[in-house]
Amino acid sequence: MGIFDIFKGQDINRGVEEYNNTLGSYLIDVRNKDEYDDGHVPGSKNVPLPNISAIEEVVADKGAPIFVYCLSGGRSSSAAKAMKQMGYTNVNNIGGISAYKGIKEK
Repeated sequence: MGIFDIFKGQDINRGVEEYNNTLGSYLIDVRNKDEYDDGHVPGSKNVPLPNISAIEEVVADKGAPIFVYCLSGGRSSSAAKAMKQMGYTNVNNIGGISAYKGIKEK
């Protein structure tokens, strides 16, 4: 990481690559169900932001690596903060699917 990389913000493409290369990790889409059904990153689980407390049903291990995304990065930022307050210690906001360059699964 270069000195100016901190100004680039989240990169969902890099985040998905890291998710794919991290054993035991989870990819969480916090958009609403309709948005998720319209297309999502393969392998992701849908836990809409208003129901973020249900993350405990999807990820029981509070130390597991979790990669969170939404449409543009705002909701995923709120979700990551909420999960950290719930005791999750390895939560990564990877930004928004609007910048995703891979294939979206329906």
